[in-house]
Amino acid sequence: MSNYIKLIVLGVVTLIAMMGINFARDLAYQVHAAIIMVVAGGLLLHTLRQIDEPVTPISQNEYFDSVIRAGVIATAFWGVVGFLVGVVIALQLAFPALNFEVLQGIGNFGRLRPLHTSAVIFAFGGNALIASSFYIVQRTCAARLWGGNLGWFVFWGYQLFIVLAATGYLLGATQSKEYAEPEWYVDLWLTVVWVAFLATFLGTIIKRKEPHIYVANWFLLSFIVTVAMLHLVNNMAVPVSFWGSRSVSAFSGVQDAMTQWWYGHNAVGFFLTAGFLGMMYYFVPKQADRPVFSYKLSIIHFWALIFLYIWAGPHHLHYTALPDWASTLGMVFSVILWMPSWGGMINGLMTLQGAWDKLRTDPVLRMMVLSLGFYGMSTFEGPMMSIRAVNSLSHYTDWTIGHVHSGALGWNGMITFGALYFLVPRLWKREGLYSLGLVSWHFWLATIGIILYAASMWVTGILEGLMWREVDANGFLVNSFADTVAAKFPMYVVRALGGVMFLAGSIIMCFNLWMTVRKAPAKEQSLAAPVPAE
Repeated sequence: MSNYIKLIVLGVVTLIAMMGINFARDLAYQVHAAIIMVVAGGLLLHTLRQIDEPVTPISQNEYFDSVIRAGVIATAFWGVVGFLVGVVIALQLAFPALNFEVLQGIGNFGRLRPLHTSAVIFAFGGNALIASSFYIVQRTCAARLWGGNLGWFVFWGYQLFIVLAATGYLLGATQSKEYAEPEWYVDLWLTVVWVAFLATFLGTIIKRKEPHIYVANWFLLSFIVTVAMLHLVNNMAVPVSFWGSRSVSAFSGVQDAMTQWWYGHNAVGFFLTAGFLGMMYYFVPKQADRPVFSYKLSIIHFWALIFLYIWAGPHHLHYTALPDWASTLGMVFSVILWMPSWGGMINGLMTLQGAWDKLRTDPVLRMMVLSLGFYGMSTFEGPMMSIRAVNSLSHYTDWTIGHVHSGALGWNGMITFGALYFLVPRLWKREGLYSLGLVSWHFWLATIGIILYAASMWVTGILEGLMWREVDANGFLVNSFADTVAAKFPMYVVRALGGVMFLAGSIIMCFNLWMTVRKAPAKEQSLAAPVPAE
């Protein structure tokens, strides 16, 4: 895009944002209009300064790694933010007096809970996926990232989405869904960014110099395409006003619930599973310095996983207004899903054949292997909890919270930490990490924290389920809801402690990565001509 077209677009956006501040019908819209005005105005001034500067030609023999470095920094930053908010809300559940309110209720659990969820999934996890997919697709395709500065648009556009969504949560401007969705205009902006992400990734694959498409790219592409479809369908809404953040969902009642859990479970299936499996299929073999155990199994694993996962969402709606046949269908596909999920875990673990001794000396590889263990455990527990008889005990209890966090912290968190430890020395051209000892501290703090978190939630979840269904000789309920809340207090304290340990480990990681960039010895540069393939 020429600088003159940029100036026109940015000028129009700045003008609309200024009008939005004046005509806004709610505070959230006004705040977002101000943020957009500042961003667009700043880009406008930046473009004006560059309008007469000559364009520096870009060498196509070099990887586009600067955007990946920014993505690594954003991943680490948003991770600490998301984990910190998680610790705060865990403490608020244990000690309700910690619920505080400032402007429009900011600071209470109801506002911070969706902030935490989206910060760890979409800010921490999303940046990890974008950065690692840009790294992986270039190395496995032996080609520079397609689209020139489109990669920077994806990165900064995604950061703007995160800021707009986060401030919307804090100001109470979200759609009323289980997974609290951002405002309609934030959804539209994310659609634009995501299409640019797809174009960048797919364009790199199309212009690849390596004829074979490595399996990690299959998983990453399926994640990008399916998340786009999920986002478009689940967020279909009609704005109440062009100058307000409120909107009316296109669905209602049981259809809305069905759509929400089709989205919700497939966000788990494709954002938190397929995308991170793409990371696993690249970083585990690279860190272990071994080829993938079975390439044939990885292809079977891919097709079975993406076909089965899309049907599993209705198992969240047992014992609701959803027809029994629909929830049973979700349950059956969830149980079948156990097999391809474990196929991926086994393939990852067996990749270490001949390299198991490295676990004694390489804490980064240890982290990646532990993530595979948690992936296997979570993908067994999930299908088991989808069975109607088990679900009658676990539904609406903290058992579900324990299951979600053992997967999110153990699988997604640990494989991301391993990927960051892998990427930083290579992106900043360092000989190695600043301290492997600090990686070990991070590993044990995070592992013990996850165990404390998950185990306490398993105990309190089963306790809740049993107390809720206990009846006396006359058929009356024995326990009130308040009784179950009081009984859970010790486990809630243990959960908060586990969260503090996990947060402490991530802070140690950030220090270690920072010192790697600042203090670790630089890697000696080869005099040979650079080649695109690694």
